Amino acid sequence: MIDRPDIAGVQVVVPWKAMEPQKGQYDFTAIEEALTVLRARYKKLFVQVQDRFFSAPTRLPDYLLTDPAYAGGAAPTTNENGLGPGEPGAVAAQWVPEVRERFQRLLEALAARFDGRLAGVNLPETATQVDLGKDRSGYTDESYFRAELDNMAFGAKVFKRTRFIQYVNFWPGEWNNDHGYMERTFAFAQAHGVGLGGPDVLPDRPAQMENSYPFFERYRGKLPLVAMAVQEPDFEYTNPSTGRPYTKEEFVDFGGRRLGADVMFWATSAPWLHRPAS
Repeated sequence: MIDRPDIAGVQVVVPWKAMEPQKGQYDFTAIEEALTVLRARYKKLFVQVQDRFFSAPTRLPDYLLTDPAYAGGAAPTTNENGLGPGEPGAVAAQWVPEVRERFQRLLEALAARFDGRLAGVNLPETATQVDLGKDRSGYTDESYFRAELDNMAFGAKVFKRTRFIQYVNFWPGEWNNDHGYMERTFAFAQAHGVGLGGPDVLPDRPAQMENSYPFFERYRGKLPLVAMAVQEPDFEYTNPSTGRPYTKEEFVDFGGRRLGADVMFWATSAPWLHRPAS
């Protein structure tokens, strides 16, 4: 797939623990190997720095989870998706200042090694569902929101040549911008030179249309980069106008024309990737 002429590059998801196996000791071997493969083909590389996981155990550095200084290092999540509870997962407790400081040291180390060599670095989706009955880290929706914005600003500061992007889809505790989180996110991103994106392209889906999508439309052309991902579940949705799954052209039309995507990432299960390039 990498060698297809209609593919410009690759996005890889790298867990925090894989890059910092020991406190302050960084291992970027996987990224270097990917860069070697892609640069030989004149392709680009985006890296998603993963600090949340949909299953346990988490792939966060051990010291975060064992040192009392980090208040547990992570919060359990319920991974509810509207269809009933999913498997428990975890999200790094970015709202704990000591955890966030370590995460920003990771971003700083990444930038020192790869700024200008990577096409982009992105943080994962804002949506999460902390299990408040089991959390011991002091999570609140407001503290989570403020922590994510702080990481956005820091990433944009240390990555001067590589685009820095935050995926935003939903904010915990908010619906239809009723706390102003979504509006403030887009204004903050524009002011700080942060790109935005999302983990799904779902044309006209009500939930997305009541959260991030209207702001992507409103800020079209005003952000340094918009990167949208078409993931495996997206291919299961059908276009109500046709009764058939969305086509590549329909995804591109909505993602590009409506949401202003400069870059679109496709799950390798995309049907068109299994046909000859046209």
